[in-house]
Amino acid sequence: MLDLGRTFLQSVERAPDTIALVDGTQRLSYVQWAQLIGAAQSGLEALGLQAGDHLLSVLQNRQEAATLHWACQFSGIVMTPLNWRAKPEEVAHCLKDSGARVVVYEQVSAAAVLKAVQTQPARTVLVGEGDTSGERYAHCMAGACDPVPRAQAQDLSLMLYTSGTTGAPKGVPRRQRAERVAALAHVAQNQYGYGECTLGVMPLYHTMGVRSLLALALVDGCFVCMPRFDPAEALQRIDAEKVSHLYLVPTLYHDLLAHPAFASTDISSVRRLGFAGAPMHDALLLRLQQAFKPELFVNHYGSSEIYTFAINQDAVGKPGSAGRAGINTRLRVVKLDGKSVSETAGVMEEGQIIADLLSDEAFEGYHNRPDANAKSLREGWYFTGDTGYVDADGDLFVTGRVDDMIISGGENISPVDIESVLSLHPAVDEVAVAGLKDERWGQRVVAFVKRREEVTGEALDQHCRSSDMVNFKRPREYVFVDEIPKSPVGKVLRRKLVAGEYQPEIHAPDGANH
Repeated sequence: MLDLGRTFLQSVERAPDTIALVDGTQRLSYVQWAQLIGAAQSGLEALGLQAGDHLLSVLQNRQEAATLHWACQFSGIVMTPLNWRAKPEEVAHCLKDSGARVVVYEQVSAAAVLKAVQTQPARTVLVGEGDTSGERYAHCMAGACDPVPRAQAQDLSLMLYTSGTTGAPKGVPRRQRAERVAALAHVAQNQYGYGECTLGVMPLYHTMGVRSLLALALVDGCFVCMPRFDPAEALQRIDAEKVSHLYLVPTLYHDLLAHPAFASTDISSVRRLGFAGAPMHDALLLRLQQAFKPELFVNHYGSSEIYTFAINQDAVGKPGSAGRAGINTRLRVVKLDGKSVSETAGVMEEGQIIADLLSDEAFEGYHNRPDANAKSLREGWYFTGDTGYVDADGDLFVTGRVDDMIISGGENISPVDIESVLSLHPAVDEVAVAGLKDERWGQRVVAFVKRREEVTGEALDQHCRSSDMVNFKRPREYVFVDEIPKSPVGKVLRRKLVAGEYQPEIHAPDGANH
């Protein structure tokens, strides 16, 4: 099997003069980019990094971040990217956990990185402008040259860190063969053709960003870097670069549609839409379908551990459905209180979603975390921690996280179904549902609503009553907020809602008893 370095060389040989990377005014063909990758490879090796070593990067989506990713693939160095907003203690933890001896950063991350290396020493390399007592990227990675493939398909490619919502972030090491297969599956499941162009805004410390980067190289495509998401800039780049497909989290789609410039932007080049990272509510699905009229609208469900769990290539045709297992995956829903992978849930019965670890896209276990392996890896299956059910057609619906499940009066209630109903009210811009402690019921269902226009709790309650929502799932309170708290990649942070980290206007509708 080809390693990733030789995979990149395929595009260099097939389409040397095709534009491969755009970063602001910088436009690089495949052969030009290969020369920069070769320079970065030489620079990393001159810094003393060898195959199997980790390179920690704390960068936004820019040419250097993408170049370093590919340089690592040629040398067999393990790319270990972190959120550029990471705190000093997070950088220090990942330096220690990964054993990385070199960290590449930019000025926006300087304070955290430089504080971290005081407690966890490492060589520092600064990208771009700024004061530094370490090395400068422009100096270390100078001297264009051809990259040399030294790695094999079984070598480690990268290690992503999970968000760490319930403890220290966990390293997810992935081999080059798994990364290549996952990229091939991404091409097939999204029906990409040669010469595709994507908006490279999903961060390269997140599996969605990495997948876009690798998949585009498989089809001689163009990766348009965006350091951070700005809807006006994103719309401008879609128009200017004739972006052919978008692969984003729902939040970013929402912000694109909400921007005043959307109506006047030429989006006709966008033929395919894909989303992942969080459920997309019915209202947003329909708005995107009407706005883009895509040839293909894909709901991709997966994780860092196993890139693809399930694919729904007709997201609008069956809203909310994650579809069926991806081409490299086996899926199963097991009972929430089950002790074995054989205790499968029935049709429409909510349970935990698990995936076969024999998937070609799967990781092999967390880095230095036997406790996490014991919890999540059992009988050859990966327990995702996600809840869901399979309908009578055999399609999967993801309803939330096991930890997010609301238990009220002995009933298990998933937030996603409630959110989908509320999202269809014309006055609702965004909504998130969580369970707050309740002395009588254990937890009560509370809806946090960002309004598009004025609306009352009574009106939203009536909307729920007129739907097919069962009574015990109806929100008992509506909290009107200015923003729904989200992670950097757009996932709703329900823990912040539960902890009361908002400025609420609380409204309990009349008759909101259990």
